[in-house]
Amino acid sequence: MSEQKTTRIYLVRHGATQLSAEDRFAGAVDVYLSDEGKFQAAQLGERLADDRIAAVYCSPMTRTIQTATLVASPHDVPLIHREGLREIHHGHWEGMRRADVESQFPEEYAAWEEDPFTFAPKGGEAGVNVIARALPVIREIVVNHRGQNVLVVSHKATLRLLISSVLGFDARGYRDRLDQSPACLNVIDFKTPVRARLMLFNDVSHYTDQPKRAGSHLSKWWDAEAEQA
Repeated sequence: MSEQKTTRIYLVRHGATQLSAEDRFAGAVDVYLSDEGKFQAAQLGERLADDRIAAVYCSPMTRTIQTATLVASPHDVPLIHREGLREIHHGHWEGMRRADVESQFPEEYAAWEEDPFTFAPKGGEAGVNVIARALPVIREIVVNHRGQNVLVVSHKATLRLLISSVLGFDARGYRDRLDQSPACLNVIDFKTPVRARLMLFNDVSHYTDQPKRAGSHLSKWWDAEAEQA
């Protein structure tokens, strides 16, 4: 029996944007990388310059295309756009600050905070919908690039949901328990589309020597006081 080849997928979040720095919901808003974001992506490109990247897939949003272009610049491979890799859509919250959403739509926001996996704001997507469109893209990549290294550039929520799904974690807590920093690198090795192992998570050592401290970005869960015994 021939040995199964391992497919290595580099899952990368796009670099920083102005909206990401302002604690705004910006899943469907098409924004450009900030100068900081371009620097982050270029540094990751240098880090992966000697890796043999056979293919590059990305969300069709400007910030992911810019990031993928910078990261893949040492490699002579075209960008393949996939709609399934786009960010979660926050419906009528798009472009708003978290604090404003919470004050203007308190009941809707509370329901979303409790269960972002199956609940969505009006006109938006729930986490389960994102997995339904993004996971088939990962399967396609694993099947079509056996034994190769593939760069995939996507978005914060989409990546957290994908990582939860392929590793078999409870995705209902994806917002609170998993973080994805701008231009971070995750590495997952696949033997088959369903046999995956996480090798690296949320690594930003290409542009900083210290990981970001956990905070309350777009979520109050981290700051909630522990229940008294």
